[in-house]
Amino acid sequence: MGFLKEFKEFTFKGNVLDLAVGVIIGAAFGKIVSSLVEDVITPILLNPALKAAGAENISKLSWNGIAYGNFLSAIISFLCIAMVLFWIIKAANKLIKKEAPATGPTEDQKLLMEIRDLLRSRTNI
Repeated sequence: MGFLKEFKEFTFKGNVLDLAVGVIIGAAFGKIVSSLVEDVITPILLNPALKAAGAENISKLSWNGIAYGNFLSAIISFLCIAMVLFWIIKAANKLIKKEAPATGPTEDQKLLMEIRDLLRSRTNI
């Protein structure tokens, strides 16, 4: 088998293409979530809370040359993004209707049980 043929089979397998689409969609969705956090959530919720705590420029905090403010800023940003993702996933789960579990046997199962019972009655004669 030639190299080009093997490469073509590898690249056009369904799982490789699905993975590529997933990565691209994930990157685009990441930009949406980042924009929501940076442009909406942060100005509405985080900035007033930081002003009230007296830490408006949290990323500039340092102690003895250690810029721990950047670290704190990254942690706060992560927590905000995680919270927004939690809200989005929770809302999406509510939109997806789950099938109710079957309460009894299906029609096929009933038919199979009848056949089973008939076969049992014939062998007991």
